[in-house]
Amino acid sequence: MRNAISRKLESVHQKGALRSVRVANIIDTRPESVSRWNQGQAFPRPDAEKLLIDLEYIVGHFADLCEPRDVRMWLFSCRKVLTGEIPADLLQKGRASDVIESRVTEFTCRPSQHDPRP
Repeated sequence: MRNAISRKLESVHQKGALRSVRVANIIDTRPESVSRWNQGQAFPRPDAEKLLIDLEYIVGHFADLCEPRDVRMWLFSCRKVLTGEIPADLLQKGRASDVIESRVTEFTCRPSQHDPRP
């Protein structure tokens, strides 16, 4: 049976094409720790859990608009609306609200070639 943390990690992986190493970098922990969380062998410290929750929220919102690889690229690219900062870095610094606010003014994706939307 999967726990809430492992479900969040799976969601981030599927919707944002983020592997454990990337998640670990954002959360500022070791990939081995993320692996143990995913297996239910350990749980994140409270600050890491909050970052994971924020990451899942942001990835989940953008997943409704874009392909997972586009979400990942957005997270790790300098953004003009964020004065040149990288969303993943802001999350790591505890500035998730800045990232969330930026999505309203900036985030757009072109439909993928496989997307039936016009």
